[in-house]
Amino acid sequence: MNHVNDTIFQKSIVKALALALPVDAEQHRIDQYLDGLPRQDISNICWLKLKNVPEVNFVVAYTCDALFLKYYVKENTHRAICRISNEPVFKDSCVEFFIAVDDSGNYYNFEFNSLGTCLASYGKDRYDRAKLTLDIIANINCRSKWISHSSSTHQFEWELTLTLPVSAFCFNDIQLRPLQLYQVNFYKCGDDLPEPHYLAWNPVRSEVMDFHQPQFFGTLQLV
Repeated sequence: MNHVNDTIFQKSIVKALALALPVDAEQHRIDQYLDGLPRQDISNICWLKLKNVPEVNFVVAYTCDALFLKYYVKENTHRAICRISNEPVFKDSCVEFFIAVDDSGNYYNFEFNSLGTCLASYGKDRYDRAKLTLDIIANINCRSKWISHSSSTHQFEWELTLTLPVSAFCFNDIQLRPLQLYQVNFYKCGDDLPEPHYLAWNPVRSEVMDFHQPQFFGTLQLV
């Protein structure tokens, strides 16, 4: 992972490669391509001291029609209760992607539990947000995969592959092209797990327990 420091906050940079497959390619071919990309760590622990720290990575790619994300998760506790879109999936074992696509101060949050249930909204902060409609969320392709799970050994391993079409960014007219830059962050959380945790890709240097702090976003570069 490449890092650059501005005068105040650490800013991470992740580069998204152009997907060398059509957006409608079979899912297993997309997974195979994503599995071959360099993984980025979601390893910055926020706010709480943890006895057991989940191991979380992600990769990102794009076409002109969509962003592709894949998360890889290993954790000692697991919860997957929410099954309806826009339910509070952050209470479950949850991965998240926040992205600002312009300089308006607004950003999208896309949050998913291990079942692929999605909570998504748009706005300037935690409170001033508009939820994406169920029709928009239905266009997000999610594929979850259990690698292993054992309640006796407390080892849970799962993967989640996401296709975010440009239509998911419904409050903007975006075009995904090389050299574009977006402000982003990637998270892992689990509010209602036996041991709650909050992990970030780009560090959140704040005592306020809140991922909705875009001043701590890093940079996504399309290449």
